[in-house]
Amino acid sequence: MPIKSVCVYCGSRMGNDPAYGADAQALGVALARNGWRLVYGAGDVGLMGTVARAAQDAGAETFGVIPQHLVDWEVGKTDLTTYIVTETMHERKKVMFMNCDVVVVLPGGAGSLDELFEALTWRQLGLHEKPIFLLNTNGYWDPMIQLMNHVVAQGFADKSLLDFMTIVPDAQAAEAGLAKALA
Repeated sequence: MPIKSVCVYCGSRMGNDPAYGADAQALGVALARNGWRLVYGAGDVGLMGTVARAAQDAGAETFGVIPQHLVDWEVGKTDLTTYIVTETMHERKKVMFMNCDVVVVLPGGAGSLDELFEALTWRQLGLHEKPIFLLNTNGYWDPMIQLMNHVVAQGFADKSLLDFMTIVPDAQAAEAGLAKALA
């Protein structure tokens, strides 16, 4: 039976709230505890580096994908189980998504939003049925959730769009949701 893989989209910065790093750390440990492989952007900085180091230190397999132009900027973490360097961001996203069973989005910036909305759009179009978890540490994603409700209320998306994301408040709830989704 192939190993289950969790793609984690998150910031290459730590953010201002220490709870973001704590949830990234806890999620990395949870991946290892459950025998799940981490698939992520191969950076060794910010929340990306935190989740990867936690997963590695706890014994999880790690699969990182980084475009050549970000190897220095995001400090490509070359000691992963699998380390892939792509030519473009588009290729990075495709390789990450194709090598996972489920997606978890931690706090992050424009890149994390891009990854989340691409996964949501593909789900809305019926291109996949992978679960998408939004880890809403200390309400970080509340404004985006409000915007998504507004988009639906204004008739620009079907209400089913909201059902494609499972919103969890912390790493413990994410672990419980992932256990059900990957069972």
